[in-house]
Amino acid sequence: MEIVEQISREFNIRLDYAENIIQLLDQEQTIPFISRYRKEMHGSLDDQILRDFADRLNYIRNYNKRKEDIIKLITEQEKMTPEIMQNLEKAVTLTELDDIYRPFRPKRQTRATIAEAKGLKPLADIIFLQESENSLEELAENFVNAEKEIADAQQALAGAGDILAEQISDNAEIRKKLREFINETAIIETVIKENEKSHTYQMYDNFKEPVKTLPSHRILAINRGESDNCLKVEIKVNQNRCLEIISKDVLKKNGSFKEFMENVITDSFERLIFPSLERKLRSDLTDSASEQAIKMFKVNLKPLLMQPPLKNKVILGFDPAYRTGCKIAVIDENSNVLDKGVIYPTPPHNNVEEAEKTLSSLIKKFKINAIAIGNGTASKESEIFISNLIKKIPEPVSYMVVNEAGASVYSASKLGAEEFPDYDVALRSAVSIARRLQDPLAELIKIDVKSIGVGQYQHDMPQKRLTDVLDGVVEDCVNSVGVDLNTASYKLLEYVSGLNAGIAKNIVEFRKENGNFTGRKQLKEVKKLGDKAFEQCAGFLRIHNNKNILDNTAVHPESYKAVKKLLELFNMVESDIVTDKIKSLPKLVESKGFGKVAEYCGIGEPTLEDIINELLKPGRDIRAELPQPELRTDAMSIEDLKVGMIIKGVVRNVIDFGAFVDIGVHQDGLVHISEICNRYIKHPSEELIVGQNVEVKVIGVDPEKKRISLSIKKVDKA
Repeated sequence: MEIVEQISREFNIRLDYAENIIQLLDQEQTIPFISRYRKEMHGSLDDQILRDFADRLNYIRNYNKRKEDIIKLITEQEKMTPEIMQNLEKAVTLTELDDIYRPFRPKRQTRATIAEAKGLKPLADIIFLQESENSLEELAENFVNAEKEIADAQQALAGAGDILAEQISDNAEIRKKLREFINETAIIETVIKENEKSHTYQMYDNFKEPVKTLPSHRILAINRGESDNCLKVEIKVNQNRCLEIISKDVLKKNGSFKEFMENVITDSFERLIFPSLERKLRSDLTDSASEQAIKMFKVNLKPLLMQPPLKNKVILGFDPAYRTGCKIAVIDENSNVLDKGVIYPTPPHNNVEEAEKTLSSLIKKFKINAIAIGNGTASKESEIFISNLIKKIPEPVSYMVVNEAGASVYSASKLGAEEFPDYDVALRSAVSIARRLQDPLAELIKIDVKSIGVGQYQHDMPQKRLTDVLDGVVEDCVNSVGVDLNTASYKLLEYVSGLNAGIAKNIVEFRKENGNFTGRKQLKEVKKLGDKAFEQCAGFLRIHNNKNILDNTAVHPESYKAVKKLLELFNMVESDIVTDKIKSLPKLVESKGFGKVAEYCGIGEPTLEDIINELLKPGRDIRAELPQPELRTDAMSIEDLKVGMIIKGVVRNVIDFGAFVDIGVHQDGLVHISEICNRYIKHPSEELIVGQNVEVKVIGVDPEKKRISLSIKKVDKA
């Protein structure tokens, strides 16, 4: 009950909602299913809040488990005291728990443990009290013992000092105070170490910045520079102030042995405490920066996956290259490959005339509507070639440069080989590029999302955490859009709520053996797809052009009876869903009373609202409501750019300090955060998302360094 109360307070939600969410998660129900079909149980919270809730629940449970383990371990050592128990109860983080447990943790051999083994702990205890009227030498003489290799008083005092230094280092309260001070005041300093990669990190030569203001991208850049052996990194602190903090807790006013204790405090800080806290600080900075980078990856990935599909179009995929030629593939409205080949319009071949003849013939033969050009090597030359061709032919064709990041990964993958066993790897890339324009979500999920080309420093982040978060984004996108049960690849089906790779493959196999699904109920005939998996997945799977119209909506089969009651209440039948008659439903429900209708149908009000929305637009694709892809018919190069020009572009990547925008010159331009809008924003993601169409003003061009500076806010003043 304590966890429920804590988490409901933190998320500012009702206690019963928090209890319900925990119960649903413990039943292993998926976030998309809980978010969509159990709204009455949690107050219609969205999938992101539910994922944050699940993460926090996991942390609290790990914290509680760790606290229980620590209590047990200290108790077993017969060292538990009311004060230690009180400190454990007051601790709020795993770090604080570990600080309290630190003195009781089994230690490897240290200078202090060696001294204790020689019997010097009583001497250390006497000195720590700082009350003796005897001199240190007089006290230490009592511990001289040749058998224990304590030759004289100085050796005894040195051993006692080692014990005291470790004792101070293990003090949880001292560590907490020092950590807070260091985190608040420490400065990170970096200098260049000369090697072949050093030029990449020139801005970090003799660099200084307080750690508390260090942005995430700089932390990760410094880490990368250190890893590349290009940077020497140090954390600098005010040591005198740190020693004062320790002294305040350790030194007694007018106590004896002051000089000895001051030396012990200095040794404890320099040899034990600071190196430990420095490692923890660097680790915390990296963890925080990684979480921010993962968050940006997540922020960028969702709009990239949710880009509107270019439906009912025949598309030519164009994978640019130089020596090996440009690979082309034509796909129909259903992503089936109609034709493929290789042309050589780029250097060193420059066989433009023959390439134009080939493409003109394909455009005419298959009535191609759009061309998707990969943005890799030879992209600019290919774009110019396509642009010139479009001007020469009568057919209305446009093109778009598509981010091909990860296309080669897909082409060489097991899935790519399964889909196109007879195709060359490069030809698979051309198909993938075409499909990315036609249906970005269905195609991009086929590759490792870390290879999609959004975010920064993905290889430096905790890979399991990154994968878990990004898989969650993909899962939410796939389930919010819905999946065509009769055309989806097993890779796409994998991300449907309640399904896994094995069941997804079984669905595809069932389709091959029995033909297309004619109803959602048929899913129960699929091998290993039981009642629980059916409950989780059924609402997210669509069957187009089906006799049961509800099978092409997000209405869950568990609500089909409620839909029937709803329609009967207003003298309608299922076939009315595809007629204008259904448009009157919202007003009819409102006139009768929303709550009363929901109660009559045996469902909650949020579910009733969702059902009405689905009945009004059966088979709808939520992506269609977003701005459509910006297609072009002409091309430019960076040399054509002039300061002051206003150009249309597409946001390709949002980062902590700005956004990169594709303006059709092969090199993305940077809109710095200060050039996004006239109001103050903490982060570019407040204003921009990947795939967003924007107008930008060119404010700087450096063709030699291939740098383009852009402004969005200055467009209004133009």
